[in-house]
Amino acid sequence: MATKIRLQRGGRKARPIYSIVVADARAKRDGRFIEKLGTYNPNTNPATIDLNFDSALSWVMKGAQPTDTARAILSYRGVMMKKHLLEGVRKGALTEEQADAKFEAWTNEKESKIQKKVKSLASADAKAKSKRLAAEAEANKARAAAIAATNAPVEEAPAEKAEATAEVEETTEEAPAEEAKPTAEVEETTEEAPAEKAEATAEESAE
Repeated sequence: MATKIRLQRGGRKARPIYSIVVADARAKRDGRFIEKLGTYNPNTNPATIDLNFDSALSWVMKGAQPTDTARAILSYRGVMMKKHLLEGVRKGALTEEQADAKFEAWTNEKESKIQKKVKSLASADAKAKSKRLAAEAEANKARAAAIAATNAPVEEAPAEKAEATAEVEETTEEAPAEEAKPTAEVEETTEEAPAEKAEATAEESAE
């Protein structure tokens, strides 16, 4: 019986989650399967892959043919690399210890790349979030200033107060002038009195 390793669609509309299954090559895509090897969720970044490594390797070594997408997933998780090394051991090109050492080195390098990508994505997300919060803060500040300007009372009172002060000052300036006029009249009367006294003294001397 020809077997295939392929994806079986699940999840909901526009957010699919796939099961990685071993099925008869003649079975329908979402039909019956022989064994479920894991799940593949492309909605996360990076994609989440949960795989039973030993079972997947066993089926690949038995001759199960993965589809293109399934092969990419198995390669990403190191199943195809392990198969290649085991075939080398079987042919005598490598010892089992050498194969294990090479696979461990490959796994460490792959894990390092994955962690680097995760950190890069997290850093980019943090920067984008910080920039978005700063923009929102500026928008809120501008909105608050606009609301404050709209609700501010119209300042007519100081103008009215200034006009009243000007009127009081004009009244104050006119009053001294009126007071000064009677004073001038008194001074004129005072100046005339000595003149009359001088005339009377002249008449007495003539007599």
